[in-house]
Amino acid sequence: MKVLITGAQGQVGRALARSAPIGADVVALAREALDITDAARVAAIVREIKPNVIINAAAYTAVDRAEAEQDRAAAINVHGPAYLAAAAARAGARLVHISTDYVFAGDRPTPARPTDATEPTNVYGATKLAGEHAVLSALPERSIILRTSWVYAADGHNFVRTMLRLMREKGAVRVVADQFGVPTAASSVADTIWRLIAHDGLRGIFHWCDAGIASWYDFAVAIAEEGFARGLVAGDVEVTPIATAEFPTPARRPAFSVLDCDATVEVTGLRRVHWRTNLRRVLEETSLGGNEDCVGC
Repeated sequence: MKVLITGAQGQVGRALARSAPIGADVVALAREALDITDAARVAAIVREIKPNVIINAAAYTAVDRAEAEQDRAAAINVHGPAYLAAAAARAGARLVHISTDYVFAGDRPTPARPTDATEPTNVYGATKLAGEHAVLSALPERSIILRTSWVYAADGHNFVRTMLRLMREKGAVRVVADQFGVPTAASSVADTIWRLIAHDGLRGIFHWCDAGIASWYDFAVAIAEEGFARGLVAGDVEVTPIATAEFPTPARRPAFSVLDCDATVEVTGLRRVHWRTNLRRVLEETSLGGNEDCVGC
């Protein structure tokens, strides 16, 4: 099985390359080698590599910045996936496209199922949803959409690394306590993608996140506690809960964006690990070097 991974320098892209199963011939390309917003380049690379499967881990993920950079967000999150889907259709390849919990409004108190109505509240979510539609329209029989949430890893730009940096620099953070979701390790997403690919003929929309539910405040408290246990932050970090109204941002975020993953568990047989367990594992791998912001990587 030959697999082309886009966005190879992103959190999930790196995790996918590290966890590739035996027998997978992986070509992992970062933005410098394959800018998915370049239709001609996408077509040429797919013709050259002749993959059986394309995994699109490239994305514009700067949620607040997307409000001002709508064209850039659309280029990466909508047009890029459309170009990949068209190239996959010509090559007879399958396409796995990673999407987000932010395609939902988050105004219901129950986990969102893949079949539930979508209603994004910000530009980022709207572009990711449009990207889903582009993929499903061009490649309905050979595409998988995997929605996930609050992704983080030991490297890259994410909430965990931002919190660790602020806790070290300031000794205190104020974090929103009335937005709920599920922190999900990038490695968990990667493992799920490989398991989905293993099922020939599988198609459609699936959800995956780690087990449990947390607010951003809960997540930050856990980062402080687990970070202290591993010598990453001091033991006297103050984490203060605040309301969304106290921390205005350009993009409106869902209040409750938990995903229902039952269908994915049934198909893959995977066991969902609690988010705090995966957080401990990721912090064991974390160093506090550079914290690059990888948009469209």
